Amino acid sequence: MNKNAKLNPVQLQLDDILLRPWQPGDEEALVKHGDNYQIWKNVRDRFPHPYTMEDARIWIRIANQDPTAINLAIVIDREVAGAIGVIFKDDVYSRTAEIGYWLGETYWRQGITTRVVQALSDYVLEQFDICRLYAGVFEYNQASSRVLEKAGYHLEARLRQSVTKEGRTVDELIYTRLANQAEDEK
Repeated sequence: MNKNAKLNPVQLQLDDILLRPWQPGDEEALVKHGDNYQIWKNVRDRFPHPYTMEDARIWIRIANQDPTAINLAIVIDREVAGAIGVIFKDDVYSRTAEIGYWLGETYWRQGITTRVVQALSDYVLEQFDICRLYAGVFEYNQASSRVLEKAGYHLEARLRQSVTKEGRTVDELIYTRLANQAEDEK
């Protein structure tokens, strides 16, 4: 997985957006933006709803401790506005990683998510021995599909009836970005 890069702490500055490790003091903004049904319906059930201050405290305590992941706060105007992370796989998938993200509804439709997904994807593909990044999107989340496409990902698969959210079973769309993608497209 590693080209002598460290998983944490990773910090990326994108002009007006900062991607940085989680830290004490982020809890209030995390609850403010994370406690939102519109976000929760598009993420895995391990993301709590409602999102409480205790949930935020727990996340801040554990987010930077996972040796197989990069978990970053998306900071806009010095306030946490969302999250982005990468989970590095192991065993026969050791050159594969999964990316996930969410952004507070206040910041939707401004191109922010595309920028942060692209930046972290570029970083991971440059700094680690990863050949494949992927993201799973619930079939009804067209905004996330567009984000990934704009960030250089391609629809690779439709996993039929593979996700159940709120008692509704839907397809999951798998988007990938390959390290050698630019070469493959020539």
